[in-house]
Amino acid sequence: MFKLIAFKAIDDPERCQKFIDGHRQVLESIGVKKVTSANDSWTENPDVIVVIVESDEDGLIYGGARIHKANDRFPLPMVEAIEDLDESIKEVISKDLDAGTGEICGLWNSRKITGMGIGAIFMSKACLALTPKLGLSSLYALFAPTTVKLGLEMGYEILTQVGNNGTFYYPKLDLIATAMKLHDAVGLPRMADDIRSSIFEIRDNQRLIIQENYRGRDVTLEYTSYIE
Repeated sequence: MFKLIAFKAIDDPERCQKFIDGHRQVLESIGVKKVTSANDSWTENPDVIVVIVESDEDGLIYGGARIHKANDRFPLPMVEAIEDLDESIKEVISKDLDAGTGEICGLWNSRKITGMGIGAIFMSKACLALTPKLGLSSLYALFAPTTVKLGLEMGYEILTQVGNNGTFYYPKLDLIATAMKLHDAVGLPRMADDIRSSIFEIRDNQRLIIQENYRGRDVTLEYTSYIE
């Protein structure tokens, strides 16, 4: 069985390193050798939560994502990624600091679990389940062209006031990233009812067996949260 696990980055350096290695391999497979926002300083950030898909057979990590809560010491990865292209991103995000904001980033998954129906939506839902505990009223994210549709389904809206109507050439000139914002990361009013209800179920449980049919495939994940 595959496990869906949420933990603070500073609490588990070994899993963080596995996350870094797996993410790097996925990026390199699409020709991306260096990503500005993919540096490893987040492993020392007390406001970073990591969500992973881990196999209980070999202990390897086959996918993951991170939640960064904005703080004074560490800029959000989105700011690091695109401030040289449009510095107004800092001002946009700064307006949400007092209310509590952050970013979902570093989302990746291997072909092995994608073929089993374990897509990005499961890691995204696990991240959104944690927003009340983390004090996050809103969230930002950069989406690849293949995941913009998922972002819209999850209730995100395109940040048309930055870049070229929200888009940037990132992480390299032949790839496009779209900046998006989830305005209500707690109530999730713009989300489809079935997705929202499954997120609320995860919120209510530190441990849970998730059983869903996703795109015609039956998916079973053992969810564990170490976030108090």
